[in-house]
Amino acid sequence: MKSLKRGKNISKPEITNISQHGFWMLIAGKEYFLPFDDFPWFRNATISQISDFEMPNQFHIYWGNLDVDLSLDIIEHPEKFKLISK
Repeated sequence: MKSLKRGKNISKPEITNISQHGFWMLIAGKEYFLPFDDFPWFRNATISQISDFEMPNQFHIYWGNLDVDLSLDIIEHPEKFKLISK
């Protein structure tokens, strides 16, 4: 017996937790942690600002109110990307 092809993931991306060290995002069933040390643009952001994001496609996340654009590759491997913003 052969299983059917998996359907499209319809889970909406969401912020699952925010702490003094960073925040967790759930995207397509996978949880990501964004520590403030690696993603300093969020350190002084409000819960509302962190929670207000959009995903124009499956690899790109945009926080319009903070003017922050990140790809999933940056989130998964922040050590590969040099921080430019101060």
